[in-house]
This record gives sequence, structure tokens and C-alpha cells, in this order.
Amino acid sequence: MAHPSSDFIVAALGERTVPSPLRDTRFIDAEERVLHRDDLGELRGYLQAGVEPPSFELAGPRERIFFDPGALRCGIVTCGGLCPGLNDAVRAIVIGLREKYRVQDVYGFRFGYEGLVEKYGHKPVQLTGLRVGRIHELGGTVLGSSRGAQPPAEMVDTLQRLGVGLLFAIGGDGALKGAHEIAEEVRRRGLAIGVIGVPKTIDNDISFVETSFGFETAVAAARHATRAAYVEASGHRNGIGLVKLMGRDSGFIAGSVALADTHVSMCLIPESPFTLAGLLRTLRERIARDGHAVIVVAEGAGQDLLAATGERDSSGNVRHGDIGLFLKEQIPRRCRADGLEVSLKYIDPSYIIRSLPSNARDAAFCQLLGYAAVDAGMAGKTDMVVGLWHRRFTHVPIPLAVSSRKKVNTAGRLWQGILAATGQPRDMR
Repeated sequence: MAHPSSDFIVAALGERTVPSPLRDTRFIDAEERVLHRDDLGELRGYLQAGVEPPSFELAGPRERIFFDPGALRCGIVTCGGLCPGLNDAVRAIVIGLREKYRVQDVYGFRFGYEGLVEKYGHKPVQLTGLRVGRIHELGGTVLGSSRGAQPPAEMVDTLQRLGVGLLFAIGGDGALKGAHEIAEEVRRRGLAIGVIGVPKTIDNDISFVETSFGFETAVAAARHATRAAYVEASGHRNGIGLVKLMGRDSGFIAGSVALADTHVSMCLIPESPFTLAGLLRTLRERIARDGHAVIVVAEGAGQDLLAATGERDSSGNVRHGDIGLFLKEQIPRRCRADGLEVSLKYIDPSYIIRSLPSNARDAAFCQLLGYAAVDAGMAGKTDMVVGLWHRRFTHVPIPLAVSSRKKVNTAGRLWQGILAATGQPRDMR
């Protein structure tokens, strides 16, 4: 049976010849895989065509590994914006390496990929069990972080100089692209250095990864903001609570909060265009019915309403205009012009949410995700990211994971549920 695509094939450094030191565990066979799609109709199509359905490698420990744990040095780097669970992920990788595989040397590189470039002068720190013992109780990252690309050749020079054989890169789309560039440079030099990505994005927008750590903590924390917005809105005549949440290109946080908090009247996300006239029409109807309204807007929503600057940030992303401040100014002014006096209260809790420690569910998820990353790295996998798919941990080639941004499907269950929960019209144009 033919394979439909090479996109799902994970690169490896070489043959696994070292017996695993793990005991009392179930080892994963190379043939164990997780289907990309699990709907019967599509599977039948592949089978009838004699083509193997696309599938991911199943994550987990292998009976034979690539690296000799006693001779291995590893490195960990955290990149991009802060997110609940970063310290949990660092701690899980360190514990997995040191306690499961008995790897003694684990370096933490400071301030993202800057820590791998000699000119910045950031000295790596030795990560011991004692050093990471309680870091999961803290928000942020004890290693520090940064944005922006760094020269792959210089980063690989640092790995070679320090004798690092396995690098764990914890970050989002930009960090994973950087990890892929490092893996490509390693390949060009013919080196045996593995590069494993751990998906970190509070927006939950990495493709082929069901969910990323920190997302659930962010949604739970954002509900405090929407509840405060409801209290303010309902306490004033023609009150409006406006809450801006994270979500540059994808509205998963805003949508999940709107679904979880029935006080939300309207949810604005990048995937569902709206006009100011359409929003105001819906807003007036809601105020006339309820006397107040709560609006949740993702930071990337409604960008076509703002003047584009064409600027990009240090990660190469288009610099968005501030839709929250735009609506904060425009809504009262437009309502007043139509003879409706409103009282609008604006809340932006983004950086408060980003800096929180993870909740219990995210903390447990980070622990399992970190262990899966360690198992993959020790098995000689490279240029891949560990993910969750159909509730099972998987190996995803980095080029596949960064091929596009995951977005809310406006024909799917999440958006249909949001429309039902808020009562907003499907089209606000």
C-alpha cells in the first residue's frame, strides 16, 4: 500500500543501537501510529485507492535509543512571548533526562536563541534537579526569553563547542522555524545533533497539534476579565464591557471564553470578518433587549478596519493595529452620533494572563509533553515537534507544523457553539 505523502515522516539521526535504560515501561513500536483523520468516509477513500491514510508517529519510549545517556549533553531554550507552563515544560524535560535516562549534563540557554549566539555573552546554566525543583510554581520562564531570528551557523557553532548532542526548543511558530533552521545546518555539517521542538503558543495556533500548554490556563484566567466586564456593563445604564484577549491570527481563546461564559454577548475573531456598522447594529439590538452588552475581541480581529502600517515585529509577524483601543474609541462615539449614550468599560488582561503559573491541568499536560519530548530526543528523532492528536502524544515534522497557522473553522463545532451561546448573527458585515 502506497504512502500518500512524505510530509508526516519524521527525520532521524541514525540507527538506534543503545539499549534503553528504562525499566517497567511499555515501549512503543515503530509501526504504532495515530491517524490524522478519523472519519470513516475519508479512510474508505484512501483504502479504496490503495493508499495508506496519513498518520503520525506515536510518541513514547523506544526499546533501543540513539544516544548513550552517560556521554550525552543536552540543552533547553525558551523562545517568544511568555505563556503559563513554560517553567513546567523546562522542569519536565530536565526530570525526564536526569531521572528517567540518567543524563547528567543539561544546559539551560538564556534569553531564547540569543543564548546560543556567542556575541550576546549569555552564559548557559547547569540545570539540576534541585535547580528546577520548584520553578513550576512560578510564572514566566527562569531561562528568560527573546524574539527574533539568530544565525543558524553561529548557534550550531555553540552547540558543537559545548558538546551538546540534543537541543530542546520550547516555543511557537517562530521558534519552531528557528529550530528547523538549526536542524538544517546540523544536516549540512553531517553532525549527530538532535533538535526537538515543544509547542508553546498561548493562542493554540500551531497546525497538526490539537492543543498546546498554557491555553487552558489562559481561558480560565480570561473568564475573570469577562465576568468583571459583565459586572461593569450590567451596573450601568446602556453599559458595555469590552475585553480584548490574545489571538493574533486565531480566535481560540476569545471563542473558548465566549463559550464558557454565557454573559458574553458578542465574540469577534480574526476568522470571521465584521464591519463597524454590522457590529453597532448588533450591539444596539442587544442593549435594547438586555440593557447592556459584553464584547470579547481577539487582538487580530477586525484588522481591515485599521490603517495598515506594513511593519513587522522582531519575529517577522505583521504588526497589528490595536483593535481594542479602536473599538473603545469608536463604539461610544458612533453610538452617541445615533442618539444612544453608552457607558463603556475596557479591559485588556493579556500580560496578566501570560505571566501566570499554569493551572493543575496544564501542569500535568506539560509533564507528559516534556517526557514525550525527551523520549523522542533520546531515540534520535530530530527536526520534529511533540504534539497531541486525538488525545495521544505524537511526533510531527517541524515543516508540517509550521506550514500554516491553525485557525477556528467557522463551519465547525466550536464556532457554531459560540454563535448559539452568544446569540450573535453569523454575519456582522
